[in-house]
Amino acid sequence: MSQIKPLGARLLVKRTEAQTTKGGIYLPETAQEKPKQGTIVALGTENPSDVKVGDEVFFASYAGSEVKNDGQEGFLILPIEEVLCVVE
Repeated sequence: MSQIKPLGARLLVKRTEAQTTKGGIYLPETAQEKPKQGTIVALGTENPSDVKVGDEVFFASYAGSEVKNDGQEGFLILPIEEVLCVVE
């Protein structure tokens, strides 16, 4: 089992799961837009003090690089500059 530890001013974010439509219509994975929201799982070595592990954040549509963490999908490594805001 390998854990990912970001370097520099980067974050490891677990992307929020996609939701069904309000009418309950199921959309196949290929038709769904990937969520632009997630939870910070790990901080890099040069992290600013305004974000911490467990924070919910929004990021740009094509931000970061998708990676697997402990064999699970849905993780992104992204530079702190690509975080748009923290949800409070």
